[in-house]
Amino acid sequence: MTNKLVFFIFLFISFFSLNAQDNVIKTDSLKEVVVTSARIDLPFRENSRTIHIITSQDIKNSAAVTVADLLQQVAGVDIRRRGTGGSQADLFIRGGGFDQTLLLIDGIKMDDAQTGHHTMNAALPIEVIERIEIIKGPAARVFGQNAFTGAINIVTKSSLNHSVSANLETGSFGQLNGNITVGSELENSSHILHVGKLTSEGYHVNSDYDNTNIFLKSVFNKKAQPIEMIATFFERKFGAENFYTTNPSFNEYEETQNSLIAFTTTFKSEKLKIQPRVYWKRNQDIFLLRRFEPNFFRNVHISDKIGAEANASYTSELGTTGFGVDVSKIDLRSNNLGNRNRFMTTVFLEHRFQFLDNRIDITPGVAMTYFSDFKFNAFPGIDIGVDVTNNLKIYGNAGFTYRIPTYTDLFYSDPRTNGNPDLEPEEAFAQEIGIKYNSQRFRASLSLFNRDATNLIDYVRPNAVEEIFTATNIAEVNTKGFEVDAAYNFKLNNFNQTLAFGYAYLDDNILDQNEELSRYSLRTLKHHYTTRLSTQLFKNVRQNIVYKYAERTTGQTYNVWDASVVVQLQQMELSITASNIFDADYIESGFTPMPPSNVLFGLRYKFR
Repeated sequence: MTNKLVFFIFLFISFFSLNAQDNVIKTDSLKEVVVTSARIDLPFRENSRTIHIITSQDIKNSAAVTVADLLQQVAGVDIRRRGTGGSQADLFIRGGGFDQTLLLIDGIKMDDAQTGHHTMNAALPIEVIERIEIIKGPAARVFGQNAFTGAINIVTKSSLNHSVSANLETGSFGQLNGNITVGSELENSSHILHVGKLTSEGYHVNSDYDNTNIFLKSVFNKKAQPIEMIATFFERKFGAENFYTTNPSFNEYEETQNSLIAFTTTFKSEKLKIQPRVYWKRNQDIFLLRRFEPNFFRNVHISDKIGAEANASYTSELGTTGFGVDVSKIDLRSNNLGNRNRFMTTVFLEHRFQFLDNRIDITPGVAMTYFSDFKFNAFPGIDIGVDVTNNLKIYGNAGFTYRIPTYTDLFYSDPRTNGNPDLEPEEAFAQEIGIKYNSQRFRASLSLFNRDATNLIDYVRPNAVEEIFTATNIAEVNTKGFEVDAAYNFKLNNFNQTLAFGYAYLDDNILDQNEELSRYSLRTLKHHYTTRLSTQLFKNVRQNIVYKYAERTTGQTYNVWDASVVVQLQQMELSITASNIFDADYIESGFTPMPPSNVLFGLRYKFR
């Protein structure tokens, strides 16, 4: 622990010593970024919530290949991968479970009624992402169902002008990746198309994958009432060795398909903004316990979610009011879970008051949801912020959150697991206080949080002899901790440099648990350090070094170093990305070891 504290103090001393230099980086400040994941659109500086922004420049400097790799660099966000290439990864924010974090694409909810294991199947290729907005804690309550611990909104690029870029990568474990991204600006429409393929022979037995990404974004009728369309199709085919079991006679295999089509438009006047949307999301999952014996054990699940929503905000002398409604219908066909359907309606309302020359803001709000198979729920909350200076803000949040059981929780069955159709929704009351500073050169934030959750779903057995675990509302969990994020931008040899740092401490405790009779195993990140140094010493060459330290509640610790070098040669870009440079031996989820040290060589060409 002493070494960790020394490291922690050293980095902060480094930040503040750099802050004394005279050179100031000239980059776009986060102050100007309008956060769209909130119901009321606000510039980043004005938000009284814990929101972490990953900008397009951060993505470029991340040494990441997928969104899962990218999110691992944010303290307090726990991405537990079962392999590489984005095949499968579970998403956690501030502990909790993989069903308790909501993913959105341009504000469209991508929750899956079957299981939270599919959340990251909807993650976009990084080539089409403008930024990622990470909302932590009780402030995410405005999204309703599944934003139990937080929410992540992936914002897509609005335009790529007239451009074509092709990317080819190859490296360790037979990795071969290729994609092409096209941008087109026409007189009355604009279009972005991305088609990509990621393949690998695998880094250990039965860990190969063959993944396909297709993304299309179009804006029609630009001269009158613009209509935006987003369409995605992501297919994953991968060996799933030891994903869920350690039986040496099994040879697991899984295929998933995730697709989305949505249409959105915006009506806007001086005081009123209304954004209606219709969407259809589909997920298909096929799992084989023995890859080459499909009749031995085979699960097939197909889910469809069709929805319509309207989000609005109105500005008056009393402040800004955000309100809206989301109506959706879910259908599931499954050989294990049965044929299920659910109708959902969510109504939200919040109002932002400002006092003392807008130095103080108070935003109370409530989300109300009706489920056809669960009772009506209303979950209120409040955000409070005080501007100490133009760059320094103190804020606090408190609110209730909830999650209804997935169909896996309710109805899944195998020789060692039983679902429970009598489960109740999980509920929590969360509180948070924080302080954040943001300037063009330096930004930092500190937040302290607490969450008291009840009715959490655990899989338990009545005694140590019984082998069948049944889903039960039994666990009460208290989660508390703090997070620190900081980044310093400076100049060296007239080139921009960035040093970023994050640390999260988490105390996640299941109350009154008999660990011998429970399957709920907390593997949360008790200590989580992340550091990224992005440098440029020559005109056409930039380097990135990423360090991650993790200590889980199980006692497992690991240090992982990644790095990349990018060389720009006019229209051509050459890159080398090295992952797990010092060959750390570690597991993020289940029983699957993560890859040893590996390298990926890339070539990107932009056509004029």
